[in-house]
Amino acid sequence: MIAGTTLADGVTLVLGGARSGKSRFAEGLIEASGRPAFYIATAEAHDGEMRRRIAEHRDRRQDIWTTVDAPLALGAAISQHAREGGAILVDCLTLWVTNLMLAGADIPAASDDLATLLAGPLPCPVVLVSNEVGLGIVPDNAMARAFRDHAGRLHQSIAAVATRVSFVAAGLPLTLKG
Repeated sequence: MIAGTTLADGVTLVLGGARSGKSRFAEGLIEASGRPAFYIATAEAHDGEMRRRIAEHRDRRQDIWTTVDAPLALGAAISQHAREGGAILVDCLTLWVTNLMLAGADIPAASDDLATLLAGPLPCPVVLVSNEVGLGIVPDNAMARAFRDHAGRLHQSIAAVATRVSFVAAGLPLTLKG
């Protein structure tokens, strides 16, 4: 068994690039636990390609999952569905940041609120998936730079309260914390 492949109590942050295997890894943590699971999805299907991606994610999940759509009210969805004996997967934080940006929300305040909620105590494990977007070149426009900066700051605040942080590349997890 690969180190870090069991569900930890508290908060687990799973980072990785696009198509790195981070969602499958995170889903596997919860599925292996045998707990009833809530899949809190932040994606919105604005076009056919995104509808296909969402369908692909839904199709591969086992029957233990109850899907909850929360493109903006992520903290409320976590609070509402966190229960003893269960588990929550949030996929993904970077789509949530995108949604907040498009809605003109106060992203630092929303990020702080989420980190405070996750600092707990929580009655069940919460696994959060996010794209690590700060490893590439500096974006050429202000909106893309703001997105990268918001995501990076959010990742740091969630990692600070997390029990475990994993980075996934080529389907392989690397434990950064825990």
